Amino acid sequence: MHELSICRQIISQVKQIVQQQKASAVESITLNIGPLSGVEAALLKQAFPFAAAHTIAENSELIIEELPVVIQCNQCGMKTSTLPNRLVCSHCGNYHTQLISGDEMLLASVELIKKNPSLEANYV
Repeated sequence: MHELSICRQIISQVKQIVQQQKASAVESITLNIGPLSGVEAALLKQAFPFAAAHTIAENSELIIEELPVVIQCNQCGMKTSTLPNRLVCSHCGNYHTQLISGDEMLLASVELIKKNPSLEANYV
């Protein structure tokens, strides 16, 4: 299952962000995934708790936003959304199209919980 490996890479990126931002925890991680990315969103959701166990992201929520497949027609120039298995221009019917989006997987956002220095000062 390569989704577990993908989750581990995401956690690695998130760890770097946590360190840069000096956060204490991760609230949520949002991924944008296109249907042509080769990644199964359901399997990614299942693998995430195993990859996040005993890490800074252990109690975080994985949010997956599915992106549409968007093509641009080489004949009429129209950009249209389409089905993953139908890369044909819905405007003119031409099959000479270019994929604009739908094959990506992006780390869209990471919601962090920051340390509150004023609270720490009160407990010293």
